[in-house]
Amino acid sequence: MAIRQLSETLINQIAAGEVIERPASAAKELIENALDAGATRIEIATAGGGKALLRVSDNGSGMDAADLELAVRRHCTSKLSDTLDNIRTLGFRGEALPSIGSVARLSIASRRRDSAGGHEIAVNAGKIAHLRPAAANPGTIVEVRDLFFATPARLKFLKTEKAEAGAITEIVKRMAIAFPAVRFVLSGSDRTTLEFPATGDDHLARMAQVLGKDFRDNAIALDAVREEISLTGFAGVPTFNRGNSAHQYAFVNGRPVQDKLILSAIRGAYAETIPSGRHPVVVLSITLDPALVDVNVHPAKSDVRFRDPGLVRGLIVGAVREALARDGSRAATTGASDMLRAFRPGFQSYAQRPQTAWSAETSPSRPYQPASGLGERPQASFDGLSMPTARAEPQFSPQPAAADTIARYPLGAARAQIHANYIVAQTEDGLVIVDQHAAHERLVFEAMRKALHSKRLASQVLLIPEIVDIPEEDCDRLMQHAGELSELGLAIERFGPGAIAVRETPAMLGEVDAHGLIRQLADEIAEWDTASGLSAKLEYVAATMACHGSVRSGRRLRPEEMNALLREMEVTPGSGQCNHGRPTYIELKLSDIERLFGRS
Repeated sequence: MAIRQLSETLINQIAAGEVIERPASAAKELIENALDAGATRIEIATAGGGKALLRVSDNGSGMDAADLELAVRRHCTSKLSDTLDNIRTLGFRGEALPSIGSVARLSIASRRRDSAGGHEIAVNAGKIAHLRPAAANPGTIVEVRDLFFATPARLKFLKTEKAEAGAITEIVKRMAIAFPAVRFVLSGSDRTTLEFPATGDDHLARMAQVLGKDFRDNAIALDAVREEISLTGFAGVPTFNRGNSAHQYAFVNGRPVQDKLILSAIRGAYAETIPSGRHPVVVLSITLDPALVDVNVHPAKSDVRFRDPGLVRGLIVGAVREALARDGSRAATTGASDMLRAFRPGFQSYAQRPQTAWSAETSPSRPYQPASGLGERPQASFDGLSMPTARAEPQFSPQPAAADTIARYPLGAARAQIHANYIVAQTEDGLVIVDQHAAHERLVFEAMRKALHSKRLASQVLLIPEIVDIPEEDCDRLMQHAGELSELGLAIERFGPGAIAVRETPAMLGEVDAHGLIRQLADEIAEWDTASGLSAKLEYVAATMACHGSVRSGRRLRPEEMNALLREMEVTPGSGQCNHGRPTYIELKLSDIERLFGRS
């Protein structure tokens, strides 16, 4: 078969298959053109999920007749010089408009501010109509109708109108976050009108418009620089999380991207602070020399390639972790809202309420159920103790007055223990409810993690070694990592073909359910064991051990123990959530309590 030159229309349709995957792709390209034109107001209208109609209107610089004729031709652009090393605009390929015009009915009306009138040009399935004068306001209006009518096979791959409309909404949200000084309006017969008024330089206000007002109250500012790369934005506290990663936004030199390196760095930064299956809410903006990043990786321009990916990843992980250590221990403000909602159904009749009694044995906050009960003595002797007071203080400081104690400490003073599992503390302007097991688990883990980087953890020798019967293959796995476990203070030996002898346990854990701990470690090692061993996962092992050695649900605490726990939480990084990412405490402001009683 002889080689022949493809027609211009077919070339554009092939390009459209890469650039314009769905209506949202077309919307993204048109919005980028409007932003590159300096628009401060962009209006998007859709019908049929963008398949029947997609109209983007802006008040940008506009185009004259000569520009319009070139704009619909392939590889014609005003945004690129002779090199790809200095790309400072969102668009630069010169493919979007001719690609759209090759598969749809495209019309563009535009007028420059200094022109007396405007012009309009149309492209129908790749056929360019003659340019004609048109009445137009300064700026540009691009209208796309019947997308993919010229390539019917592509229509079969599109989703429902609702799904396609939702994808366009997501594109507009990302653009709105990146450009807070621009007013965005999204409307149409297939949706409820969505408007984002301009917020100027107040990026957090724009994020609150898009992500909800709760994000403003639960966001930690980021501002870090490493070599020639700067990182700004906001990271949500770990307890303010979502069920998917759709609320993670990343921008490189103002360009919205969905880069795997950045998303991986976010996961790494929040490791051990977010529950499995949950995702943080993050907005990251990376600024660097355009020569240090390649945006010409994919036609959709959603992926980028950094010259030094390790530097970028390290910057993100380090900045987010530093922010979480500085201010990430606080509980999400949504916890109080959830609590208020939980109270309101409580006013129903008793007959309508669940009749199952609460018990420490069945509570979901009790992740492990050791048969030995950690060897704790019965605590019935606590029954006669008086109620906790605000005078329980650390041993190294004098006892101030009760009111002074409450004012000085963010988590306040312990007032009661509820159902032998939750500590109720009074703060200066409300109250705090603490999950004692989750809180102590985090404290123990942080102590173990800190000790890991300095020396071998202190251990306590068991008077009688604990013998744990497990399958032989599990014994083999554990013994392969006996040296690494010893660094954590856990000394084990082989005891026959199918048993492990535990001779030493970490001293900071106190009494440990050795049987439960060994079995869990064996299961985890079997799941993610690699040739590199446990050296890269010692912190994960420490988290497991911390959970087995923490204050249990169902244990009665003395007043001084409760207050000591609160004081240690206040000075421990990450104490706002346990090792599994669950919140350790919920704060309820006095104003919230007053709303429950109709006093505000």
